[in-house]
Amino acid sequence: MPPQMRLAFVASDAPIAQQAKATLHAQYNGVPLDEAEIIVALGGDGFMLETLHDTQELDVPVYGMNRGTVGFLMNNYSSQGLRDRLARAEEEVINPLRMTATSVDGTLHEALAINEVSMLRSGPQAAKLRIHVDGKLRMDELVCDGALLSTPAGSTAYNYSAHGPIVPIGSEVLALTAVAAFRPRRWRGALLPKAAQVTFEIVNAAKRPVHADADGVSFKNIARVDIRSAPEIEHRILFDPGHGLEERLIREQFA
Repeated sequence: MPPQMRLAFVASDAPIAQQAKATLHAQYNGVPLDEAEIIVALGGDGFMLETLHDTQELDVPVYGMNRGTVGFLMNNYSSQGLRDRLARAEEEVINPLRMTATSVDGTLHEALAINEVSMLRSGPQAAKLRIHVDGKLRMDELVCDGALLSTPAGSTAYNYSAHGPIVPIGSEVLALTAVAAFRPRRWRGALLPKAAQVTFEIVNAAKRPVHADADGVSFKNIARVDIRSAPEIEHRILFDPGHGLEERLIREQFA
């Protein structure tokens, strides 16, 4: 990487992240986002997802440094030697999921999810879901607190907490996982081809309300959710050598 590669710095609202942004912006002559060749995001995983969504039209790689809590998508923070680290960084390209959620009143909502799309009950009663894959009914009734469809990049997040599998980055599959399944009680979910189109119908949605969520963007009173991968959208993430997503996913399984 040329020594004068233009860097833009963005940070979460956390004081520690804002302080790091001010330090790095001055130290490395930070530029506005629309002039950047690399974006450096300072915060946690949630802020990294927010940055990837907000800058997807720029086609600029994002290098995260952890100033938050978890930091699975982030590199370790240091104010020293940043240009050298960026010159040696390895790039991962991930595709998001495209969600179309239909409300009970027929309103359509669209959102993208880098980690997962989830459906969760909004009231005291369990949700009842009907699942179609590529237009074919695969499960007539799943009674649960919810369900989610995860990308490989998001498989260590909510999906893993719900006892879903960790999916290797290069596997070209999506993880479909139930949240607190009641019936069928022992259903362990499914691994689906990345190109699959998945539809969730909410059975008796008025009585058993469900909300849909795509990376924190939520819509209430949903009757149907259609999800597919969006290979036309590419998010470019930079990691320090030997600490890319594939290594992190493997390491997480032996933690």
